[in-house]
Amino acid sequence: MANSLSMLTTNTKIYDLLESTGLFEASQLAAILSNARTNGLPIREAVLAESTVKEEAFLEKLAEALGLSFQRLKEIEIQEEILEKLPTKAIFQYNVVPLAEEEGYLLVATSNPFVPGLVDALRLAAECRIRLVLSLDEDISSTAKKFYGVGAETLDRMMQDDRIDLEDEESLLKQDLSELDQEASVVKFVNQIIWEAFKDRATDIHIEPMEMNLRIRYRVDGVLHETPMPPQLKRFQSSIISRIKVMANMDIAEKRLPQDGRISLRIRGEEIDVRVSTMPTVYGESVSLRLLMRGGGLITMKDLGLDQHDSDMLEKMITRPHGILLVTGPTGSGKSTSLYAWLHTINSEDKRIMSAEDPIEYEMPGVNQVQMRPEIGLTFANTLRTFLRQDPDVIMVGEIRDKETAEISIRAALTGHLVFSTIHTNDSASTITRLLDMGIEPFLVASSVEGIVAQRLVRGLCVACRKPVEIDEAFLREHNFPVERLENEGPIYKAVGCDECRGNGYKGRTGIFELLPVTDEIRPLIIAHASASEIKQRAAAAHGMKNLREDGWDKVLEGVTTIDEILRVTETEDQLEG
Repeated sequence: MANSLSMLTTNTKIYDLLESTGLFEASQLAAILSNARTNGLPIREAVLAESTVKEEAFLEKLAEALGLSFQRLKEIEIQEEILEKLPTKAIFQYNVVPLAEEEGYLLVATSNPFVPGLVDALRLAAECRIRLVLSLDEDISSTAKKFYGVGAETLDRMMQDDRIDLEDEESLLKQDLSELDQEASVVKFVNQIIWEAFKDRATDIHIEPMEMNLRIRYRVDGVLHETPMPPQLKRFQSSIISRIKVMANMDIAEKRLPQDGRISLRIRGEEIDVRVSTMPTVYGESVSLRLLMRGGGLITMKDLGLDQHDSDMLEKMITRPHGILLVTGPTGSGKSTSLYAWLHTINSEDKRIMSAEDPIEYEMPGVNQVQMRPEIGLTFANTLRTFLRQDPDVIMVGEIRDKETAEISIRAALTGHLVFSTIHTNDSASTITRLLDMGIEPFLVASSVEGIVAQRLVRGLCVACRKPVEIDEAFLREHNFPVERLENEGPIYKAVGCDECRGNGYKGRTGIFELLPVTDEIRPLIIAHASASEIKQRAAAAHGMKNLREDGWDKVLEGVTTIDEILRVTETEDQLEG
């Protein structure tokens, strides 16, 4: 192996080595070396940039040429004593992982054997002989994160840093953290937490103190995943939380009361707002961070996931001159996203649109957006009253939480304004019951509400790895799945997991919907205080309304999501009432 690796010392020998893989034409090899020389790119990056060869195929052939082995690291188990052979600094500096000991050699996985002096550096660090194993860059990164934890290198340096006691709150209050060495400070560790969340497409980061450890979890596609962390993390709990407070302009000394703050970041050119909330718990302050993409987060009606029938009906509703259109569902079901999609669709120069929001999740040009501040009296109800004196055509209310806000919204709809808002109920028909329970007169609800959309978000299948699956027919019938449609519309898919979806089997989310139009067939039922199930049955008969689970089965038959996802997010009542 040493002889093979010595080939990597000159461009001529690198050319010969790459040529021996049989993957490249002479013109490609010339372009690769030219790109590497001109732009200062490592050979591996130049190869992947200048050719259509995939990383796995390249590394397999390169391993043969060098007399090395190639290995995927999926679900690999590594003994603890092997992990301790190399310091964390070397692991993350060279992006390598020790795998095992064999015949007196330490096997170390790398994706880039072209690094000058790599074997010698690893031999000095491990104090033993080294044998390289080639593996994918992503495999090595994810394996290092799994066994060492996010930010392990940073914490290792913090443990060795004797310039500041990071457990001492007073020292944090006295020193500017930006002046500390970025490579050995809590600053870098917090940045790594946020960076990892961004890479994983997480919407939330939860930092939760436990008795013996500090747990960090990311919410990806609506589901929480615990992130591997170094075991010594608990020691730096106070420092990490204090750093986040400094970034969010919060009171670093106040630990007894909840606090809210905001951080503005730029990651890879994207503007990101991070909403920070702290809550005192028995083992310290729990911190939640909500990541909001300020620029590119808006989607259109076509992106929501509505079928053609519901999309056409909803488009007619949002272009009416007056009335209330409500969207309902639990927290995290995409209600705000739907409201923004509606506004985006109708936003034009001839419409004056005003919105009262808490918080403002996306900034939309052409819309007058107002952030609620209840502590100074700027509430939904007070803002709505002012809106009515501002000559709006369309009003968006972040949420109808009480009778006062509901009454003003209805008054606005009855006086010629189009009102969009959200409300918390389980399904569309229950929204009517909720408004009546607030004390709104039935005739006002019947005459002002034009439509109600109930929705949930489900994880979308990764199309790169999904596989057809046979499911017991008795199970499907038990859940009112339309088995008779399988012959023409199937198959049903299951989640598998691959590199594309980071092993989850799912990638991205889509919506399932239940659209209730309040028409002449429905209004008498509202006035008569009919039950939610009666209203849904009439809407299904008169307008072909599907409940949430039925719309979910359509998504399953389209190969968009799985049976498990639909059962996870829909209520049993949806099945029974269908």
